[in-house]
Amino acid sequence: MGHEAGPWAITEFLDFPQGSRFLQSFKSIAGNPLFESASLFGKRLRFEELGQIFLAHLLSHGGAVLADLPEKIVVGRPVRFVGVRPDPVLARARYDAMFAALGREINYVYEPMGAAYGFASRLSDPATLLVADFGGGTSDFSVVRVEVPGVAKRCVPLGSAGIGIAGDMFDFRIMDHLVLPLLGKGSTYRSFDKLLDIPGGFFADFGDWSRLALMRNRRTLSELARLQRNATQPAAIQRMIAVIEGELGHALYEAIGQVKRALSSETHAQFAFYGPGISIESEVQRDDFERWIESDLERIAKTLDAALTKASLTPDMIDHVFLTGGSSLIPAVRKLFERRFGESRIAQGNELTSIAHGLGLMAADPDLKDWVVREDELT
Repeated sequence: MGHEAGPWAITEFLDFPQGSRFLQSFKSIAGNPLFESASLFGKRLRFEELGQIFLAHLLSHGGAVLADLPEKIVVGRPVRFVGVRPDPVLARARYDAMFAALGREINYVYEPMGAAYGFASRLSDPATLLVADFGGGTSDFSVVRVEVPGVAKRCVPLGSAGIGIAGDMFDFRIMDHLVLPLLGKGSTYRSFDKLLDIPGGFFADFGDWSRLALMRNRRTLSELARLQRNATQPAAIQRMIAVIEGELGHALYEAIGQVKRALSSETHAQFAFYGPGISIESEVQRDDFERWIESDLERIAKTLDAALTKASLTPDMIDHVFLTGGSSLIPAVRKLFERRFGESRIAQGNELTSIAHGLGLMAADPDLKDWVVREDELT
């Protein structure tokens, strides 16, 4: 059984999807007690085994070997793992088993704390700092007290909170509200003398582009062909069939991502997607997108308030707010923070690298243990 990781894995999957099993962001199941192992071509692999394969490819593509690694490694982790009821103790145990193969001291740090540490290096005066990290799967918030340079313990973490809503969910909102209606969602088909709704099950796998490849099977395509013959909007069903037959899931989500990014700087954007048997064009207004994600932003705001509560602080006691991660560029996300803290206290920059940069700096800190997630914080 061959395997690959990172962008190289995506390339291989797109070239040969029917002969592959694609696992996207497997860290999302780290805290899921229902997950025991993944079945890959007759072989069952536990989380730690999948992780060790990933680490081996990471070293290989980086041109490194195990002996090149330092004795102390800092690993960023989300404040809250993805899932309905993620188990942080289980996630920690799985990561410990995964990294055991490296034979190094592993220090787990909340990802926004890494960004906070990097941002603190810019400051010359004491301050209370809030970092909001918007990743693909989670939005995490951490509060840190920063003292003047030269103080023995310059940065002190005060509180953190997180939620499993971020960029991937925003992408799905565009898929659900804009694209899926063009593929037949919400339309009907004739059954004898009745008009029935198109079954929602046909659209369930559109929440993850990699799952669409699994729909390219004889049974599903046969069912869709019958549905198209009786559909009141047969052209829409034909577009869905084209996406599945052409294995266009990845390209479709790329087009959605382009629209989301365009709406960060423009009040409207053109969604355009073309492929064999499909051509879609539709204008998207930023106001519509903000309405689609409104409930997500409300939950994110409550989680932000929880981080402040854990730190025993109110918004007026925060001196600087650092927004990082790709979704921090969404105007509606920024407005959420402007309303609470005022525009003058908000900073952005290096949205895609700030966490890794801060964790790298932190690894050299003699007080690294003050930043490490303690066992009693996991429950």
